[in-house]
Amino acid sequence: MCLRKRNGYRPPDRSNAKIYTGPVPTERESPMGRSDQSPSRAQPGRTTQRPNACCFCWCCCCSCSCLTVRNEEERRRRRKSQETRMETIPNCEACTKPTMEEIRMWAQSFDKLMKNPAGRNVFREFLRTEYSEENMLFWLSCEDLKQEISKSSIEEKARIIYEDYVSILSPKEVSLDSRVREVINKKMADPTPHTFEDAQLQIYTLMHRDSYPRFLNSNIYRNLVQGSSRTSSES
Repeated sequence: MCLRKRNGYRPPDRSNAKIYTGPVPTERESPMGRSDQSPSRAQPGRTTQRPNACCFCWCCCCSCSCLTVRNEEERRRRRKSQETRMETIPNCEACTKPTMEEIRMWAQSFDKLMKNPAGRNVFREFLRTEYSEENMLFWLSCEDLKQEISKSSIEEKARIIYEDYVSILSPKEVSLDSRVREVINKKMADPTPHTFEDAQLQIYTLMHRDSYPRFLNSNIYRNLVQGSSRTSSES
């Protein structure tokens, strides 16, 4: 009998035995692996909130509104509210059809043009093509203010003129120098019919020197002269 059997030795069960392959090393993570791990990978059950989009991108998420678009919309709303404000004077002065003599007189001097209601309307039409109609509107508003006698009406019209044509926030602001603006600001404490007299003279001079020469060479005035000459010759 084998000595192993007699001493109670039993061979190991090789069917359930595990093969020893040596010590299993612990899994190590590289620093780059840990830093690149996203929160969604670390916690699969949670969803992370998308960061706000940049203000210069075309697409924005619901939690971000582009500052450029927001400012542009604000400017549009302010411009629309100011443009829909009631004008201090009618859109066009009531006048009769100018004669050929009157039309020709407009070319003699700027004063003759501005003293004629039909001439002012035609000149105002020209200024509209140059996007400077506010100069004529301001001048006419000042003329209208000079006709007022009531204290309350003077204060109300002076305030409207200031907000529409002198304030830097108005889209119809006229070009005035700092000296004239300072004078207006002082006079607005107690406005009179002549509060904007210096400013009116400055705008009148601006239209005379800058816009009036181009008006005489414009198609608007030339067509008017040719039309009146043709009408007079036919009659």
